[in-house]
Parts: sequence; C-alpha cells; structure tokens
Amino acid sequence: MSKILALDIGGKRTGVAETDSLQIIAQGVAMVETHKLEVWLKQRFKDEDYSTIVIGDPLALDGGDSDNSELVRKWKEKLRKIFPLVPIEMQDERFSSKMAMQAMIESGMKKKKRREKGNLDQMSALIILRSYLEAR
Repeated sequence: MSKILALDIGGKRTGVAETDSLQIIAQGVAMVETHKLEVWLKQRFKDEDYSTIVIGDPLALDGGDSDNSELVRKWKEKLRKIFPLVPIEMQDERFSSKMAMQAMIESGMKKKKRREKGNLDQMSALIILRSYLEAR
C-alpha cells in the first residue's frame, strides 16, 4: 500500500504530513517554504510512493471562501498537472491551526518552540491528515 501525503498550504510556508505505508499512522514530515514546494514535492515523489494528496481546504466559518482559498485552488490545479495519476482530495481545515496550537500545548511543547511557525504548519498538516483518515 502507498502513503498519503497531506499539505497545509500557506502564502509563505506549507506544512507537510504523511501516513505510513499501511495508512494507519500519521506524522508530521516538514515545513517547506511555499515557493519551493513544487521542487520539494517532485523530489519527495521520487523517494516515496504516494497514493493520494490531501490538501487542507481553507474554508471560512460560514463555509465560503477564505483569504487563502484562491491560492489553494491554484496549487491544487498545479499539482494535478504535475502528478496527473495521483488523486487530490480536499479536507476541511477550519480550526486546524487552533487545534494544532492546542495539541502542542497539551504535548508539553515549550512556548519558544510553539512560536516557531514551521511547527504550527506541520502540526496543522498532521491534523488535516488525521481528519481525512477519520472521515474515510
């Protein structure tokens, strides 16, 4: 079985998480500067076998578009062209950043580490992936 890759795409940074090959365990993988994401993903797909890409869908509280929706849609189309054989799924990411911060606090992560934006992005991608796995 192949892994599932999850992305929390932002204007500056993208959090990345993935499952194990049995698609049971999810873990944070990296924080990638969004302008370097395409190159990073191409290399990652050479090294790993992924069956699906899950992208956090940045919906507003009312279910409509948020400030980041257009950027995420553009990335979704770009990824469809780069990886045409890999299904791309969208997963509601409302509250993922708040949930990620709460998870970091509950895990005992020091305040200084929580302030590092990359940690929050990676944890958000992990929450998106877990939500996707639970919904399947």
